[in-house]
Amino acid sequence: MGKSSKYPSYSSGAISVNGANKATTSKRGNTITSNYNMSDDEKRAYEYAQKSFADSLASVNVFDENTQKNLQSQLDQYTLDGQKIINNIYTPMLEDLKTDVASRFGNFDNSIFMDNLNSIESSRADSLSNLAQDVVAKRDELIGNELAQRYTYLGFLQDVQNQMNTNILNYISGSQANSSAGNSYNAQAYAANNSSGSTLGNYANLASGALSMMGPYGMAASAALQIAKQYI
Repeated sequence: MGKSSKYPSYSSGAISVNGANKATTSKRGNTITSNYNMSDDEKRAYEYAQKSFADSLASVNVFDENTQKNLQSQLDQYTLDGQKIINNIYTPMLEDLKTDVASRFGNFDNSIFMDNLNSIESSRADSLSNLAQDVVAKRDELIGNELAQRYTYLGFLQDVQNQMNTNILNYISGSQANSSAGNSYNAQAYAANNSSGSTLGNYANLASGALSMMGPYGMAASAALQIAKQYI
């Protein structure tokens, strides 16, 4: 068998799913290149996540007119609901007071009516003041919720991209590992073949030297052995 001295070519690597290559690693010139083959659905999802993230990031803290109207509408409804609750509490109290004073005194021009009226109105004023503070807190809550939803959406889009990138890197790592395994096998096979040839060649050199000292026939055999060594 002839001696092999040519180093084996680069061994490419691939990962296949259902018979289709998902990731490949190959050598182009002096560059090792790894590539992931996206399906059409993966490509659409990846591009959508990227575009949506970029578009949303630019306006994440900006409330357009429609958003502002929506927040104000919720705030107005919250205010009306609070006022309705207060009126439902204090209006019957005032009516009961008027009925009681009218039945007892026949008119409202007395200290009992005025004292009770002032007490009720003072309590209602406190309730309205508390409602005003609640409205401010509610406004902050609505704004915070809107921002939180936007940040959550941005986080979701980023998670989609990160997960897809992780999957891509895992597939590529698999193709690179297959390539490395192939190249390691080639290198070991090459080293084994050349090691075997070198041993026989060294033996031929020793034998040739011994034969050359054995006269004309020995010299002829030595020459033949040196020629044969080139094919070992």
